[in-house]
Amino acid sequence: MKYPAVLPFSDILSRLHEFDAIIDVRSPSEFAEDHLPGAINLPVLDDEQRVRVGTLYKQTSAFEAKKLGAALVAKNIARHIEESFLGHPHDWKPLVYCWRGGNRSGAMAHILARIGWPVTQLEGGYKDYRRHVNAELATLPERFDFINVLCGPTGSGKSRLLQVLDKQGAQVIDLEDLAAHRGSVLGGLPEEEQPAQKAFESALWQQLRTFDPLLPVFIESESKKVGRLRVPDALMEKMRASACTDVRLDTAQRVQLLMQDYAHFVGDPARLNVQLALLTQLHGKEKIAHWQQLATSGRMAELVEELLVQHYDPVYRQSIARNFSRYAQATPLVLPDISEHAFEQAARALCAIVGEPRTASAA
Repeated sequence: MKYPAVLPFSDILSRLHEFDAIIDVRSPSEFAEDHLPGAINLPVLDDEQRVRVGTLYKQTSAFEAKKLGAALVAKNIARHIEESFLGHPHDWKPLVYCWRGGNRSGAMAHILARIGWPVTQLEGGYKDYRRHVNAELATLPERFDFINVLCGPTGSGKSRLLQVLDKQGAQVIDLEDLAAHRGSVLGGLPEEEQPAQKAFESALWQQLRTFDPLLPVFIESESKKVGRLRVPDALMEKMRASACTDVRLDTAQRVQLLMQDYAHFVGDPARLNVQLALLTQLHGKEKIAHWQQLATSGRMAELVEELLVQHYDPVYRQSIARNFSRYAQATPLVLPDISEHAFEQAARALCAIVGEPRTASAA
């Protein structure tokens, strides 16, 4: 075969595991927004250089921009060869791509091929990959006949149950984990930014494409947005038409679980009060001031219970039956407590009865 081989993503998908490296030569900011699974970033133009070349193209001429771009690309590729490639054997197989399969990936792929490596360049670049992801996210959810949606009010342990199901080998989509957000006004994770929408969708596609459509898939009931990220329409529609499990936990246990999961707020009342202020339009200044005083005075258990009873539970009751058509036929799953043993038992019980119209008990 003549190298570099130039192939579309549809021809490469089933062979992604065969490449020794997937090299994204776009700028760091482009890479940060999204990239192929497992890719590393070795830019032929960094963000500042890309702006310089683009500005020269617009203000002077394409010829002057190409001269500067070629000089910068050559220097950067030389540096990558010295720092990242010299130790690789003759049969090292990289896949190289840029935004649309043009000059940036072409330059890198050409030089690596001239050295003697069997390099493949992604035809159409990241744009071709992105088209594939969009198309698959619109169709993949329909492949799964046995999606089971974990319902239950805030603090009932749905996320922990998903984590245990995953550890036990079940097929799990944890949207909150993928989105780095717990899905409410208090849902932002400490010291962790949400990914870009495209990166969220790539991670979701990567999970869905590896699942066996003949086996159950477990997912938590979510709204259309998790933080600022949108759940793809096809998955949302499939979730809302799927069988439900109603996860139940008494209020006192829910309070304890939430104080564990939101320890960053328990230990930082000032930060919590900033977020509580966002609920003013719903509950009024007087109620918010009361909740903020509970936080400031360290009465966290009392605050959490009031938030559940007066805010989260009413919101949940209003939305769940309206948005999930099979919730009325949900199979109850009762958690006796929030111990590790209780969640392990619940996961096993759920796997045993999924799809059967009867009550499961984790006791």
